[in-house]
Amino acid sequence: MSLPTTLLLGFIAGVTIVLGLPVGRLRKPAPSLKLFLTAVTIGVLLFLVWDVLSAAWDPVDSALGAVHEHSGGLAPVFGYGSLFAAGLAVGLLGLVGYDHYLHRPRPAGPGAMSVEERPRTGVATWSAARRLALMIAVGIGLHNFAEGLAIGQSAASGAVSLATVLVIGFALHNATEGFGIVAPLAGDVDAAGSPIRPSWGFLLGMALIGGGPTFVGTLIGHSFTSEPLSVIFLTLAAGSIVYVLCQLIGIAAKAKRPDLLAAGLLLGLLAGFITDAIVTAAGV
Repeated sequence: MSLPTTLLLGFIAGVTIVLGLPVGRLRKPAPSLKLFLTAVTIGVLLFLVWDVLSAAWDPVDSALGAVHEHSGGLAPVFGYGSLFAAGLAVGLLGLVGYDHYLHRPRPAGPGAMSVEERPRTGVATWSAARRLALMIAVGIGLHNFAEGLAIGQSAASGAVSLATVLVIGFALHNATEGFGIVAPLAGDVDAAGSPIRPSWGFLLGMALIGGGPTFVGTLIGHSFTSEPLSVIFLTLAAGSIVYVLCQLIGIAAKAKRPDLLAAGLLLGLLAGFITDAIVTAAGV
């Protein structure tokens, strides 16, 4: 398959992430709806954690199988295992460190003993919901980069039907992920309790961060195959998504509505598995 056609497939797979954007502009959703949207997001992200970790662990599992069958050594096991651990650690601890940096206090001035809050600039001026949406977009973007690699590699190998089915599956998949990015923004309020509606520019920026890597991964995947690169990006995605999940679960738990939480979780998980089933049907 030619490079332009392959890139078109990668674009289609990534652009569907915009389908969930309107959810982020809900002005004043009922508290129960907001909780349900958060729960669905948690369900989608839980599926993604399982999806990316299982894919990232495959090379380690294969290397261990080769050792068991006396057809390979331990070097690939330690190599892929180290990449797995390092990517997971950087993805998780990196966001922890960044969040800590945003809220780090500084001395009030030269020689001053008192401490005041660090002046907020850039992302630090955003609401908690917007920062959470950004973190979700980053985690999903890392995951989608690995998906793009799969599309590019399939197209480059001449597996046109496989690449096409992958695009259909990933396109549906990304539609649910787009919803997951913007769901925390529904009903966002400022310090005074006034509604904050994100601009379309902001929402499209989040979509670019989350869906754009699909296109970039497709371009790179069409040029060469790299299993270690896939492991790195998958584990980076898993670590960052785990951090975001901790934040979302803490928010949802405060509502004390286990019925809505369970229903949303179930819907999000099923959405993830159903869209993944289409990809699995291609033999991936």
